[in-house]
Amino acid sequence: MEAQAKTIFKRPESMTTTVTHYCPGCTHGIIHRLVAEALDDLGVREKTCGVAPVGCSVLAYNYFNCDFLEAPHGRAPALATGFKRMRPDMVVFTYQGDGDMASIGMGEIVHAANRGEKITVIFVNNAIYGMTGGQMAPTTMPDQVTTTSPAGRSVAEAGFPIRMSELLSALVTPAFIQRVSVHSPEYIVQAKQAIRRAFEYQVAGTCFSLVEVLSTCPTNWGMTPTDATAWLREQLMPYYPLGVHKTPESGPTGGA
Repeated sequence: MEAQAKTIFKRPESMTTTVTHYCPGCTHGIIHRLVAEALDDLGVREKTCGVAPVGCSVLAYNYFNCDFLEAPHGRAPALATGFKRMRPDMVVFTYQGDGDMASIGMGEIVHAANRGEKITVIFVNNAIYGMTGGQMAPTTMPDQVTTTSPAGRSVAEAGFPIRMSELLSALVTPAFIQRVSVHSPEYIVQAKQAIRRAFEYQVAGTCFSLVEVLSTCPTNWGMTPTDATAWLREQLMPYYPLGVHKTPESGPTGGA
């Protein structure tokens, strides 16, 4: 008898077939898939609504097979708050970059987390403004060259990069906060587990949840995808340590 073919890997139902606009080597597509797989695994696609602000993820509604809202720059947590309070039966997530969330949206995310809004935030940290031309972001590394810091980020003038996971973990309000990376298969598996866990907390009505994902931006970093992966591992990861920074049970100082 002929062996029957068995599908072991396929496109998640929570993703469309639309080809993404992301640059070669960018890991937004990987993160999209991990979010989609989590929605499929939990069986919540039909009652999920995503919120995308301005940034590289501005067209995310084309790639996710679920309802989507578009927010002004930095305001995704506010829009998600309003929708979740109006429809607490829905699963609501924001998908935000560092230029969006850690800069113009800093007030929005801090207060949403402090209020304990029952939403899930996917925070993509590539240490630079992506869509708007590669400007310095609040997460840009010291001495990192960008279009607005051609001589490198000056700590004396711009301060140190902001560690958003640590900052939000200092709030007293219960939350789940974890930082992951998607630069290699091993870390992608860990990222998937974290993203699913974040959504599980929301489905259970437990707490605010945020997963920070270290990501590459070869185009604006001026590197090949291979070099960008190495730079993430050697430069970003030591400054932005991976791991669980807070759980609902651990209190304001975090801990796995």
